[in-house]
Amino acid sequence: MKFADFCRCTLVSFTCVWVTNAVADEQSAAPDASPADPWKISVGPALMVSPKYPGSRSFQVLPLPSLDISYDDRIFSQGLDVLGINLLKGPAYHFGTAISFDFQSRNESDDPHLRGLGNVHYGPKLKVFADYSVSLLTGSVAAYQDIAGTGQGLLVSGDLVANMPLTSKLLVSIGPGVTWANAVYNRTLFGVSASQSAASGLPVYNTSSGIRDIHLNTYVSYDFSKKWVGSVSLTAGRLEHNAGNSPITERRTELNFLAAVNYRFK
Repeated sequence: MKFADFCRCTLVSFTCVWVTNAVADEQSAAPDASPADPWKISVGPALMVSPKYPGSRSFQVLPLPSLDISYDDRIFSQGLDVLGINLLKGPAYHFGTAISFDFQSRNESDDPHLRGLGNVHYGPKLKVFADYSVSLLTGSVAAYQDIAGTGQGLLVSGDLVANMPLTSKLLVSIGPGVTWANAVYNRTLFGVSASQSAASGLPVYNTSSGIRDIHLNTYVSYDFSKKWVGSVSLTAGRLEHNAGNSPITERRTELNFLAAVNYRFK
């Protein structure tokens, strides 16, 4: 299952969620209001559509829980970030770390031309992230380091989005991004060794670190009521260099889609 792009998608999505929450807090605040509850809890179902594996021409659909839980904008559990902490935070910025559960994997059974390449397993990753907002623009960067020994190395993604509150209920965010991958990641997901070549029939393909993809993020959220909110995220990208030219890659264009409906308990 392909999930690197979805990690980017959720990073942008939850950066936008922080923007949405900030707007909502501003609108609900009053001069004589009591202190805001430090807890923010939003839970609901989500549906994801993504490539089966990096470079796949086939898609798969996966139901997921949609979580947005935080305490004092400091400790949080959001999306695939099982547990995270904002080490530094302010009205316009966040810097922190999280344990992110990455479902990115590849099985020989996913496609006939993968036979002989071996399987790539998924596992948790250590995430370090930062974001900063100026007016309607938000820049963010996130690094994902494999900590489970799956051979997926390091990914670093940078994104810039324009956040446009079109109405008090509708937020639209859109912007470009780029992902860099280290040599370990590219070798595992896109390289073909001599032994793999002999077993699969694919040509030997040596890789190195470099730009993995260029992508465009789109995020839309709508408040149906004070309690119910719906959101849609779409990341459209193009594999570059090592990833795009690999004999494993069947399609360079990548689409990752996520739709969710959440109920705000707090």
